Amino acid sequence: MNAHDPGTSRSPGWARWLGLGAAREEEPPPPPAQTTDTPPGPAESPADKRRRHVLEDITRFLMGHGLPVSPHTLTIAHDVVTGANPALVRLVGEHVASGAPLTVEWLEETVRCDEEESGARQIHALVRKLEGAIAQFGCTATAARSATTSYNETLAEQVDALGGIAPCQEASSAIEALTSVAREMLRRTRDMEREISRSERETEALQRSLEDARREAEIDHLTGLPNRRAFEAVFEDELAQAQAKNEPLCVAFCDIDRFKRVNDTHGHEAGDRVLRTVAQALAELSNDKCHVARHGGEEFVVLLRGSNLATACTILDETRETIASRRLVNRATNTPFGRISFSAGVADVHAYPNRKSALRAADEALFRAKLAGRNRVIAAGQDDWNGFRVIPPDPASGTAA
Repeated sequence: MNAHDPGTSRSPGWARWLGLGAAREEEPPPPPAQTTDTPPGPAESPADKRRRHVLEDITRFLMGHGLPVSPHTLTIAHDVVTGANPALVRLVGEHVASGAPLTVEWLEETVRCDEEESGARQIHALVRKLEGAIAQFGCTATAARSATTSYNETLAEQVDALGGIAPCQEASSAIEALTSVAREMLRRTRDMEREISRSERETEALQRSLEDARREAEIDHLTGLPNRRAFEAVFEDELAQAQAKNEPLCVAFCDIDRFKRVNDTHGHEAGDRVLRTVAQALAELSNDKCHVARHGGEEFVVLLRGSNLATACTILDETRETIASRRLVNRATNTPFGRISFSAGVADVHAYPNRKSALRAADEALFRAKLAGRNRVIAAGQDDWNGFRVIPPDPASGTAA
């Protein structure tokens, strides 16, 4: 990829994946020059050729999907064909692969959601930095107040000592002047001490407010569980602890089976109640070493520290069985929902090179569980689990427990 012309280098099949047609062949050599009276123009530079290719790809993207030409669609098309926005490239590719039409409305909504998520991540990072700065300021203010108090006490003792000295004829005026200055200094430093104490109280109050705001931003308000952003921070901390203490660590994705059918049949309000019911059942697993969060939609993510792969699968399978055995009824219509169940994919985090790879392994194991008939738990990295072979762990990172 050229540093001055990002995204102009694409992998094989990339253009076909986005519905842009076949990948561009190498350009044929130019035909022999014709003898004319007009002198030939300057040869096209490599940079000009790359720019022309980008413009051709943008045109094919817009024409191929029947999109209008506007500043907004041109910007989106540029970000897609050059790969400048990888998240958007992935979402567009998945949408095209599903066979759904690529519309302006869908693109605008997708870009808006991506920008909101990016903005939320930036705000979250800024809040964490601000919390750190406030904590540091609080420590500084406390130290300053302590030093000021100590100085005041010493100064007061010296002032009292000066006041108790019987003035000599020669030094009386100097001692009186020094005592007066010292008393004024003492008054001002006491005022400063009160001001620092006030600032310290305000800092503590602001810090509590920020902590409350951050917790509010990390909660999924439908289910009451932590949201995806909160889970990512917990995952990082738990992995560090597991590595430091040499403890097993597993991560799992749980997805409610046929949830769309629940929404289509009973309505979204009933679907929300089903979500809350499953969330509550999974939340009962939570403790200092087990964390449950809503990852998005009808999908939940579970992190289990101290449990190896077999134990983690057993824990989740017991919860799955508990939910599947219940017979839920839509209170609004008195209509049974039918069996509500979830499928899960579990991965041993230590068996993969990083958190992202472990999550991907758990996600693929979940997909296998869906293919196997749903309402089951499948472990990543097992050669024979319910008749399916799922993705193996990285050999360089060890084997599953």
